[in-house]
Formats: sequence, C-alpha cells, structure tokens
Amino acid sequence: MANAVETELEAEETGEVLIVTEAARAVVAEIRANEEDPESYGLRVEVTGASGVEYVYDLSLEPIAEAADDDHIHTSDGLTVIIPAASTAALRGATLDIPSTPAQGGLVIRNPNRPNPLGDMGQLELVGDVAEKVQMLLAERINPALASHGGFATFVGVDGDKVFITMGGGCQGCSMSAATLAEGIRKAILEAIPEITDVIDSTDHQQGDNPYYT
Repeated sequence: MANAVETELEAEETGEVLIVTEAARAVVAEIRANEEDPESYGLRVEVTGASGVEYVYDLSLEPIAEAADDDHIHTSDGLTVIIPAASTAALRGATLDIPSTPAQGGLVIRNPNRPNPLGDMGQLELVGDVAEKVQMLLAERINPALASHGGFATFVGVDGDKVFITMGGGCQGCSMSAATLAEGIRKAILEAIPEITDVIDSTDHQQGDNPYYT
C-alpha cells in the first residue's frame, strides 16, 4: 500500500484534485456495487458551504454521463471522481479516507484548505497610512462580518510590519476566535495591505486585558 507522500506525489503527476485512499476506494466500490450498472457511476464530491473554519461536503454517486462539461473528472483504479468546477480549488490536495476510528464508519475528507470564516471580503480601496488602512478595513469589511457572530475586532497599533488587534464581544474568549483571526482577519489584512507581514491577536482571552500595553 502506498504511503501518504507517495499518494500525494502521484496525485500531482496525474492531475488528480482529490486523493482517494485504497480504503476509501473500497468503501465506495462496495456502495456502488448496489447500482444496476456500477461502472457507469462516479463519486461526486462537492463543497456545499462552510462551518467555521471547515468546509461542508456532499458526496453522492452520479452517472458519469451526466457530469457537467466543466466538472473535473479523474478515473483511477476503476473509480471515477467527479468534482464541480466551483469546488476544485477548495478540494485540491485533500484526501478522502476512512475515519481513524474504524467503529465510526463512513468516510472523511482531510483537507489542508480552509474557508475564510468571514466570507467574501470583496474589493475595497484603502487610503492613508498603514494604520488608517487597517482601521478602514476593519470598519468596512471585517467587523460587519464579525457582527454576525456577535463580535468585533479593534485596532491596537502598528509596530514595523506587524499590526496588533484585539477581539471583543462574542469573539473574546470564544474557542473559535483564534481560528477566526488566523484564517479570516489575518488573511484579509495581509492580502489587502502588503506592508503588513504579520497580524497579532493581543487579546487576553482569559481576562480580557490587552497585553500589548503591558
């Protein structure tokens, strides 16, 4: 059985978007065997949304002949995997496998890609110095997105190429706040303001104090 590294290298060479382990392939083959013409069906894997910092997926068997023209289709070892064009980027490099705990059953997708928990930030023309750009981005894009979680982010200061922020409301002390910062706020700031190379959450999520000032 090929190890994970060998499987990933093979996927890169063949253009495969989603890596399917031998164990997962066997599970799919067993389910597909119940169809009248098993070989005519492929496994369709689609990203249907996001929950926090994880994607939500839909897996189904679909007649290969009904795949859309822009679907990514890859056949290997008797299994055809169909991925809608809109899901290709989110699934590239992911692995379809069986759970680590055999008793759990079913299939799992281990995906190194993460959705932006703040959603689409859109385009915004930022003006002023670095501090003013950060504050504008927070006010116009980031905080409106965080408001749906009952939270907000506050600009603290800039030190060289680093920006410090704190998180309040529903974000402070929330177990998801660190992930939201890393995957959402940090990404948004780094992409929008090239002068910034790091975003630091200076919130004390235990006490609510701001270590930046200490």
